[in-house]
Amino acid sequence: MIKIGNAPCSWGVEFADDARNPDWRRVLKENAGAGFTGIELGPVGYMPEEPTILAEALSEFNQELIGGVIFRAFHDPDAWDDVLDGSIRTCKALAAHGATRLVIIDSISPRRAPTAGRAAEAEQMDTAEWTAFRDRIATIAKMGAEEYGLSVGIHAHAAGFIDFEPELERLLSEVDENILGICFDTGHHSYAGFDPVVFMKKHISRINYMHFKDINPKVKKNVIANRTGFYDACGQGIFCNLGDGDVNFPSVRQLLLDSGFDGWCTVEQDCDPSGDTSPMDDAKLNRTYLQSIGF
Repeated sequence: MIKIGNAPCSWGVEFADDARNPDWRRVLKENAGAGFTGIELGPVGYMPEEPTILAEALSEFNQELIGGVIFRAFHDPDAWDDVLDGSIRTCKALAAHGATRLVIIDSISPRRAPTAGRAAEAEQMDTAEWTAFRDRIATIAKMGAEEYGLSVGIHAHAAGFIDFEPELERLLSEVDENILGICFDTGHHSYAGFDPVVFMKKHISRINYMHFKDINPKVKKNVIANRTGFYDACGQGIFCNLGDGDVNFPSVRQLLLDSGFDGWCTVEQDCDPSGDTSPMDDAKLNRTYLQSIGF
């Protein structure tokens, strides 16, 4: 059964310590008001790490915790302590609430930021750097899967070192599928310049979790041409309401149904937390659109 959730990044929550973040209880309340019954953890530390406090609020707003994202600098060997801290805390938080989806994302690298959406120009790691990078990802995937019983997925992200389709496929070929699947983000795949539906057809058996994100093609063209930073692109509205962009969601739905996909698909409409849009209004529109195509 396919279930539809949402995430705090749809309210502009990217980092736990951002003073612009909305109150976490407001996000739970508005998510429920928009018609969603599941939500991601957001960056660990944003929602309370004391299980009793969060459990009571999830129950109050009839929300199920779906999973959580480790968005850390896997590409930086000097950041390992930070990666490990975020990973352990996220795994513990998910396990405490029976959440099942752990998502690994290599965070934005200054070396890759100027070439988001420009695969042919992007700097590549040498063999030794790639091997160490891959092994750091595999270490966290193994921990999540074997120590915490989570379903772990790698998530390609603009301006990180797992951004473009060849990098994602290389990683998948080198890490055991028993510890690492794919959290497939439709929007980031389009941002990178590749066709989400084509990729899904090829790799549907390894996709264990979905992030639903749509891309405004005009904004995408402009931000790639101007080498705009990722968060500035978010502020310019690159991630539009579902159904208004270039992702073919009816085809995505059909592929999921045909494959017998069972589990959560989570809406992620990254936005500027101090922007002019109403996250709750966008959440309602996104839920209505998904219902209109059969989700």
